[in-house]
Amino acid sequence: MTIAPLRIVGLGPGDAALLTPQARAAIAGSQCIVGYTLYVDMVPEELRHGREVLATGMMAEVERCNAAIDAALAGRATCVVCSGDPGVYAMAGLVFELLAQRGLPQLPDLAELADAVEVVPGVPALCGAAALLGAPLMHDFASVSLSDLLTPWPVIERRLEAALGADFVVVIYNPRSRRRADHLEKALAIAARHRGPETPVGLVRQAYRADQQVSVTPLAVFDPATVDMLSIVIIGNGATGMVGNRMVTPRGYMDKYAPDGARRKGEAKK
Repeated sequence: MTIAPLRIVGLGPGDAALLTPQARAAIAGSQCIVGYTLYVDMVPEELRHGREVLATGMMAEVERCNAAIDAALAGRATCVVCSGDPGVYAMAGLVFELLAQRGLPQLPDLAELADAVEVVPGVPALCGAAALLGAPLMHDFASVSLSDLLTPWPVIERRLEAALGADFVVVIYNPRSRRRADHLEKALAIAARHRGPETPVGLVRQAYRADQQVSVTPLAVFDPATVDMLSIVIIGNGATGMVGNRMVTPRGYMDKYAPDGARRKGEAKK
């Protein structure tokens, strides 16, 4: 049994300028593009032209990944496209799980499978959001999705409590939907137990897309109603502040070094 090239490709935040050359080449070398309708629409028109496109709606992740595997097994070079990076809350893991379920990793020629299935990285949404906000991820951070479709809410709540209690900057994916409008409010309430009221909270909607919105608001007055599923929320840590209108989490350089780059008094060389 052979499998044609199967690439799980990250499209980045949304602007075609942030599509990596490797991702562009992977799509250009494919015969079939598979993905969620919104993400297929993010593929530049010139790369979609002349290729078979299999697009599905939300909640059809298993269906479309199986369709991609079927296409590759039928001999068609195939791309599964994802927003951001395919290994961050996306489809790379599911493709490998489905391959394992089919027994494909046990093919006699393991090298053939390794060569055929490839994850092509993309600019993650959290990196795009952070760049638009300033530099909020300069120190340790944690990423938590508020979607409870696959992870029970008590588990999510426990992770939020741990990350916020440990003073991580916290990046929130899938912050709000019509079905679970109160999850973000609960997350902010947890943050309020561990952060001061002036802690900056960054909000980026539709990063690098036509309707992009970027704002930073103190935790005490942050309005969850301004957030939707196409948003990333970043809650600062105890040291995060503002430099002009930019959200910045210090790495510690200014404490260690004088403005001219010399080590501050008492700092031993390491």
